[in-house]
Amino acid sequence: MTDDPAIGHSPRLVLASSSPRRRHLLTQAGYRFEVIAPSPDVETGALPDEAVEQMVQRLARLKAADVARSIPAGIIIGCDTVALCSEKVLGKPDNREDARRMLQLMSGQEHQVLTGLCLWQRPADEVICRLATTSLAMAKLDEGQLDAYLETRQWEGKAGGFGYQDKLDWIRIVEGSESNVVGLPLELLAEILDSLPPC
Repeated sequence: MTDDPAIGHSPRLVLASSSPRRRHLLTQAGYRFEVIAPSPDVETGALPDEAVEQMVQRLARLKAADVARSIPAGIIIGCDTVALCSEKVLGKPDNREDARRMLQLMSGQEHQVLTGLCLWQRPADEVICRLATTSLAMAKLDEGQLDAYLETRQWEGKAGGFGYQDKLDWIRIVEGSESNVVGLPLELLAEILDSLPPC
């Protein structure tokens, strides 16, 4: 999926997300892309008896599919990210108290960040959905640390109520992709793009 003068320019790349963090990651990685946010209606929760690994891939596919309807040609990138701690799925907090609840649950614990990544290639409608998992450890937070972080409002719009990109000294990666924790596993994205047939 690289430029080749013999066949012209790279295919149109579309990020199906309104996340500024995903946009920043793609920009920093050197991709040329545009952003088309999917309809908020596709942001549904888990289905009955659905594993979290299946849920994030399904939601990533739904986001990509929603944007693909308006794209005649190109590659659409859909993502969905959640945190998982003690078998509890942690999405974006609804408010400050919800963020506090999530952080208290993860305090002093290991947890995982899971991202479903879907690439939808138009017009062939070739679809690849994959999962990236990163394990993290959070130090034990006292009330002062918790209140100080909540006051920054950096938890807003972030799965699990925190952002690894905020350079917090009480969170570290145990295993896996750093960019996955931010919301877009760049290593997996490159792998899938390289595997796609020419448009």
